[in-house]
Amino acid sequence: MTFFLYQIVARIVALVLFVICCRELRTALIERKIKYESPDFLDWWEDTWSAQRDTAPVQYWFIVGVQAMSAAACLVVVIFGWWHPAD
Repeated sequence: MTFFLYQIVARIVALVLFVICCRELRTALIERKIKYESPDFLDWWEDTWSAQRDTAPVQYWFIVGVQAMSAAACLVVVIFGWWHPAD
């Protein structure tokens, strides 16, 4: 029974994350800029930064690529489920 619940929860969470990633990707491609957070643990409370496609293309495409891979991983979990080892 718990395996079935793991599958349901994993697929719901993956679907929500997939929708969030796709919305952010769509916004980034339309507005030509993408927001990202500071990777520094001590500066997490600061405002988010944005990488623009024209001024910082390497950062922009790197972040877009990470978002696309995250969306693809979430889609795989939604379709195939989450593997949980047997006890």
